[in-house]
Amino acid sequence: MMPGWLPRLWRTSTGRFGLIVVAIIAVAALVALFWTPFDPQESDVRNRWAGPGLPHLLGTDDTGRDILSLLMAGARTTAFVSVGAGIIATLVGIALAGLGALTARWLRETVAVLVDILIAFPVLLIAMMISSVWGGSLWVVIWSVGIGFGVNIARVTRPELRRVQQSDFVLAARASGLTTSQSLVRHLLPNVAPVFIVQLSWSMAVAVLAEAGLSYLGFGASVTEPSWGLLLADLQRYIGVHPLSVIWPGLAITLTVLALNLLGDGLREATDPTLRHRAAEIHTPAVVA
Repeated sequence: MMPGWLPRLWRTSTGRFGLIVVAIIAVAALVALFWTPFDPQESDVRNRWAGPGLPHLLGTDDTGRDILSLLMAGARTTAFVSVGAGIIATLVGIALAGLGALTARWLRETVAVLVDILIAFPVLLIAMMISSVWGGSLWVVIWSVGIGFGVNIARVTRPELRRVQQSDFVLAARASGLTTSQSLVRHLLPNVAPVFIVQLSWSMAVAVLAEAGLSYLGFGASVTEPSWGLLLADLQRYIGVHPLSVIWPGLAITLTVLALNLLGDGLREATDPTLRHRAAEIHTPAVVA
């Protein structure tokens, strides 16, 4: 059975665009696990800088590698990093938000101070510092972005949890014997989901940018792993001679980040009842007596 929010998401132009692009990236990443038009790491010097066409639909790079195959393989890395960072950000954000909203006052204030301290450090700077010590890897990107944006999610979600916690239906549920954890799962989290979804989609979009940027700088994926950032770093040296080759990885990164942000906005509109009621009031014609 189709969820009720999915038709509402499809009716919004931003949600529809984000859903289509994210679905294409996900399918490309899934297909790349089993098949790509050519081996992404296989060089063919005789076909260096082949233009778009058959058999290389997007052309080849300076060593003769097929750019479409590299983009499909890079989509696997992008999906892995964005989903992994999203999961970690979710766990960290919910844990900190719950501790900062539903516990004793001294613990709430301690968590608030901790969040304020952690949020002062840029996520990319933390990732670069960790990479310089432990070496560049995708796991460094995932953990640094996940923890960094988990703190952002907690900062935005904590006041919403506090507001919903004071609602009459939550107080009635607590009076009927519902525990704090049960109230969190049944009432609090569903009511702050729209705000949470936007922050989560933003963290996944930044994870894509972080992986591409850190790989471009040499702090992210290793040279043996396919990555849009590594491909962009390899091709940008030839932008004056073969500018079209640089467009493809840059376009893939841009569209993915844009789609994740728009999908988050569309999901918020589709799941937030207050926005739906407001939209209904705007589109309902006034009755003149």
